[in-house]
Amino acid sequence: MPETQHYDILVLGSGESGKYLAWTMAKAGRRAAVIERKLIGGSCPNIACLPSKNVIYSAHVAALFHRAAEFGITSGPISVDMKGVRRRKRQMVDDLIAIHRRNYAESGAELIMGEGRFVAPKTIEVQLNDGGTRRMTAERIYLNVGTHAAIPNVPGLAQAQPLTHVEALELDYLPKHLIVLGGGYIGLEFAQPMRRFGSRVTVVEQGPQLASREDSDVAQALLEQFTQEGIDIKLNAQVIEVEGRSGEQVRLHVRTATGTQIIEGSDILVAAGRTPNTQQIGLDTAGIELDARGYVKVNERLETTAPNVWAMGDCAGGPQFTHVAFDDFRLVRDNLNGGNRTTSNRLVPYCMFTDPELGRVGLNESAAQQAGIAYRLAKIPMAAVLRTRTMSETGGFLKALIAMQNDQILGFTALGAGAGEVIAVVQTAMLAGIPYTVLRDTVLTHPTIAEGLTVLFANEPQPK
Repeated sequence: MPETQHYDILVLGSGESGKYLAWTMAKAGRRAAVIERKLIGGSCPNIACLPSKNVIYSAHVAALFHRAAEFGITSGPISVDMKGVRRRKRQMVDDLIAIHRRNYAESGAELIMGEGRFVAPKTIEVQLNDGGTRRMTAERIYLNVGTHAAIPNVPGLAQAQPLTHVEALELDYLPKHLIVLGGGYIGLEFAQPMRRFGSRVTVVEQGPQLASREDSDVAQALLEQFTQEGIDIKLNAQVIEVEGRSGEQVRLHVRTATGTQIIEGSDILVAAGRTPNTQQIGLDTAGIELDARGYVKVNERLETTAPNVWAMGDCAGGPQFTHVAFDDFRLVRDNLNGGNRTTSNRLVPYCMFTDPELGRVGLNESAAQQAGIAYRLAKIPMAAVLRTRTMSETGGFLKALIAMQNDQILGFTALGAGAGEVIAVVQTAMLAGIPYTVLRDTVLTHPTIAEGLTVLFANEPQPK
């Protein structure tokens, strides 16, 4: 049995929350280590947020080339080099990993590459990637193990070896016909770029609309945009059997309202939810309980059911965004320093990086109606925001929910150019308790997307 080493801070998983906590505590003089099996820095810089946005932007450039004549530019035939797309993405990832390695070295936090699992309370054993075993204990342990793509239990699907977002980001060829299972954020963020690169694309969604958690007008606008770009959308469609192998030839048997149909393609991308990485790491041995979905059970301070063990990021069951994981780090850090922060009432923004972008913060109409919250609505088309006309990007809309009893903003949705940026303005106003009339009367730069807020609020919001 290896000698047991003792640390002040141990983090299992090197995602957003864990790495920042380790770096911060190490700089403060604590002995801190992060155990990571593969992805230095976690999913975001390697296989998720940043790489996907890198590829999405390459597809945006391709789309602009195809629209060159619209902007008065004459160009010859263009082609997409998927190896070049991948090379650009890989270079960015390599640069980010180098930054992470430098941060570990400069902070003094130890990065241990290997598979870690609990063998006793507050005791982790690591099978090192380079061979050998280490055993360690700590005063405080933090779980930051993340999630992975779920593969639905559909006959033949696993055997077809479908792509997940991980493999899709490594494609060096253009699928002839990509079938995307799932019309949520991940599925849509991949479907559109692949179509713009030149693939035939079909999206199969088992629900009645795309982006199931969004309002129906958002879903309809996305449906129209994707259809206009030549993406085939199948709603209320359930895959009941898969034949063949992804990357070669596949046949999907799909049940719809009009009966069963066959969809044939070359590749399958599964984007049908996430599964937490909480199995087979000895959590039961350490007294760490899971919830009904398999996520680590935590309280409002991210404390688990085991003393001096916390869970942060996606595995803790909150909204699965890097910005939420970073706030988990700040919460834990501040509480270690005597604070009393909790996850209650966090105002979490959402953004889907389709083109146009979708940004949302606070309540949308669906959530307000479900909760029985009365509201007034302000809504304008993005064409009313003059900056969009200069860009020929007039699709989408802005809308805000305003309280009935006062002028406080309850929620804001932006579907259009720059949506991911403009929601920050409204989020700031909501956090400060500023009434919508302040944004209405603010002198905002012309012509910008944010200026659309003055247009949005120029007319009195109407009760719904």
